[in-house]
Amino acid sequence: MITLKNITKKYGDFTAVDNLSLEVKSGEILCLLGANGAGKSTTINTLLNFITPTSGTALINELDVVKNPIKTKYYLTYIPENLMLYPTLTAIENLDYFTKLSGKKFDTKALKLYLSEAGLQEEAHNKRVKEFSKGMRQKVGIALAIAKESKILLLDEPTSGLDPKSSNEFMALLTKMKNNGVAILMATHDLFRAKEVSTHIGIMRSGVLQNYSNTHDVSLKELEKIYLEIMNFKNVS
Repeated sequence: MITLKNITKKYGDFTAVDNLSLEVKSGEILCLLGANGAGKSTTINTLLNFITPTSGTALINELDVVKNPIKTKYYLTYIPENLMLYPTLTAIENLDYFTKLSGKKFDTKALKLYLSEAGLQEEAHNKRVKEFSKGMRQKVGIALAIAKESKILLLDEPTSGLDPKSSNEFMALLTKMKNNGVAILMATHDLFRAKEVSTHIGIMRSGVLQNYSNTHDVSLKELEKIYLEIMNFKNVS
């Protein structure tokens, strides 16, 4: 569903992503770990065709994102660190607007069902989004993915700034989507959540995928050790 083949992105003499190849299949969650500047966001922006690679190929559902910039977005939903919704519109109105942009139209009852499925409490459905916490806004994003029947979910630091309860609820939603066959690529700094929710973990540094693991084959302690070694940090414990 998500495929990168030898992706390199250069800005003059600076290489943001260097010869990156990876794949995320239906029902898998790949978490990309790494410090700021590791190339995680560049990778996601390449899949969104916000950035054109210097070389290599990015595929969404076997379609080249450069050659099919509109069609590939039909299959995916993107949730960034700070999801931009219209603050003066309600949750229902935002969901209605963005689903119509994707070519779908639902009545109010259906929109409310999608918001509920995404974990947004019913009393919040008709509230203006400017009153929402970050966790509530992220749930509107998940509702959009559900309504669109997105096969692919791209996430860039979606739990940054969330309290533990909201973060846990968000991860439960991702697990549910994974179990429904969605392919998920998530950039994150959170080793604990990555270990908890993912099927595979990649660690990037300076644009290079330094380590790739099946999550079930590595413990949290081992993952932390690998991460610190790659980042050239000392484990002081």
